[in-house]
Amino acid sequence: MAKKLTALYLDAIQPPEKGQKDHWDDEVTGLGLRVSFGGKKAWTLMYRHNGLLRRMSIGAYPTIGLSEARRLARHLLLEAATGHDPARRKQDERHADSFEDFTKVYVEKHAKPLKRTWREDQRMITAELLPRWRNLKPADISRRDVIRLLDAIVDRGSPVQANRVRALISKIYNFGIRRGLVEANPAYMVENPGVERPRDRVLSEDEIRVLWKAAEDEGRLIFDTLRLGLLTAQRRGEIIGMTWDEVDLKRGWWTIAGERSKNRLSHRVPLGPQAIKILRDRRNLDDDSRYVFPTRFHGAGDAPTTEIQKVIYRLRKDSKIEFVYHDLRRTAASYMTAIGISRLVVSKILNHVERGITAVYDRHSYDSDKREALDRWDQRLREVISEKSTPESDNVVPMRSGSESSA
Repeated sequence: MAKKLTALYLDAIQPPEKGQKDHWDDEVTGLGLRVSFGGKKAWTLMYRHNGLLRRMSIGAYPTIGLSEARRLARHLLLEAATGHDPARRKQDERHADSFEDFTKVYVEKHAKPLKRTWREDQRMITAELLPRWRNLKPADISRRDVIRLLDAIVDRGSPVQANRVRALISKIYNFGIRRGLVEANPAYMVENPGVERPRDRVLSEDEIRVLWKAAEDEGRLIFDTLRLGLLTAQRRGEIIGMTWDEVDLKRGWWTIAGERSKNRLSHRVPLGPQAIKILRDRRNLDDDSRYVFPTRFHGAGDAPTTEIQKVIYRLRKDSKIEFVYHDLRRTAASYMTAIGISRLVVSKILNHVERGITAVYDRHSYDSDKREALDRWDQRLREVISEKSTPESDNVVPMRSGSESSA
């Protein structure tokens, strides 16, 4: 008999004297909590597929709480109502028994449908997780394995990256728990190894010159990625994920689609002379990828590069200059304000979040101002690289936004 389930009621349920007992929910038909003689509590779901009554396990309680269990049950019942068999689908997914297969399920079923930044998840999986855990079973990865991985990332000088990796591992395993693919999260109770502080780092002219030359030694693809970061002041993910259909080399425009921009609005970036030359040179390469900066890993398919973080680590080590990719964006913005470009125009170039009803309607009204600004910055950067100093170079201060999240 179904009854109104509450958290207090579920916590108070005592194990049966033998076997197991189901406690059915009167809010979501077919959802119940099965309590075994040994005290184990797990969510179960009854549904019909092709006229036959089917049962499947959703996950353990209290790992999956009441509200989450109801949400998952409704989703599974909808799946069954549209002719699919969620129990069979779950069975098929269980065959993905390597960690690599496990992450593929996460990317396809969770990251791609729900996250605009799924490519960053894929990049970290490829660069950080698979080299260590590719052929392991997900359930065999322990908390100690997670800590060893994070320690190694910190030891190479990337504590903030270690924080990002820890968060991703936790997301992947929480997804797996909800889908019934794993029972525990090895990142649970593992603390972030890095202390994060707001950055206001702006590279000096000498540092720009050193990194420009050092980046060139790393190879054309990564060099071009870093140069465009300085020339356009756009975000790392937007540059790495650039596709040829976004670029109009004839008119000198790069249009970032709303699903790829941070504020979900399409963003037009004028391309200065050096940026156009970089892209034309890349277009002339014998490469049929739709990405401007494709991966060089065989078997990865047509995907953007995942090497940028490793290269930045090497550049920091070789040049003795402490920087992250976002510092290129901040540096470009700060130098633009130093040569007299208004903060409003710089904010338009950075595609910061805009407020108010007019924000949507004047997206392109600053196109000519943005083009003039980036052309001036292109020329100023040429002077920096060629060591032609100007009075403004002594007055470069960090370009700050109203909100750190909009940067």
